[in-house]
Amino acid sequence: MTSSLFDFDVPPDRYAVMGNPVTHSKSPQIHLEFARQTGQRMVYEAIQVNDGGFRQAVGNFRAAGGKGLNITLPFKQEAWGLVDERSERAERAGAVNTIMFLETDSIFGDNTDGVGLVRDIVVNQSINITDKRLLILGAGGAVRGILSPLLAENPSEIVIANRTIDKAEALAIEFSVGMSIQGCGFGMLGDRQFDLVINGTAASLQGEQLPLPDGILAGNATCYDMMYGISATPFLDWGQAQGASRLLDGVGMLVEQAAESFNLWRGVRPETVSLIGLLSA
Repeated sequence: MTSSLFDFDVPPDRYAVMGNPVTHSKSPQIHLEFARQTGQRMVYEAIQVNDGGFRQAVGNFRAAGGKGLNITLPFKQEAWGLVDERSERAERAGAVNTIMFLETDSIFGDNTDGVGLVRDIVVNQSINITDKRLLILGAGGAVRGILSPLLAENPSEIVIANRTIDKAEALAIEFSVGMSIQGCGFGMLGDRQFDLVINGTAASLQGEQLPLPDGILAGNATCYDMMYGISATPFLDWGQAQGASRLLDGVGMLVEQAAESFNLWRGVRPETVSLIGLLSA
């Protein structure tokens, strides 16, 4: 009996993104393009998970032969508690966005958000973070995932601003290791100025504008919204009105963190620049 190049009796490896909401996710498009690019035989889908059903959904996916998962809001911190093993960056972040089911029957969790963000800013956008003043908006799981990679770039200072001041201050204390990092409320920014402002809140998803004071952008400042959509977000509209030199949304971060996940699962790193351009068009 003659065999073909691929044994199509064996189903393709199965991956998915889980979240709520998840219908807007570009992850299936991204990973299927990565698979085409690198010659990987796999499928990738988006799975909506109801509140309280995350653990069961992961178990069902694994029982059906799933190989790995991306995790998005609001389940990243729950995923951290679910996995058996964690990467150092996931351990530090307190959140997991990438799951891999190991042959040892254990579940490995990683967090690729921060490295994806930094790669997009530093490599794709050619923005230097070293010795720059950074303002991070928000103090939730999304921000936890990016702080360590940002600190590794040695900015001169990081300020975390949040509606709930206690959360911002607690996060700053937790991540402050020989680095100038402070937490405060939006109304406490005073006359400080920043070279890079990153929005890690969910305000853009809800169409809300953050109560940011005027004049906090330094000359040639960049505003980066970790959210993305078909139009400019309220935060980027604010940045434009404030005279920001560059306005960037989270599409590049989305593709770069996906590439990190793909490399973890498949052992090959896909090309990202052309896909970022396509999704940003």
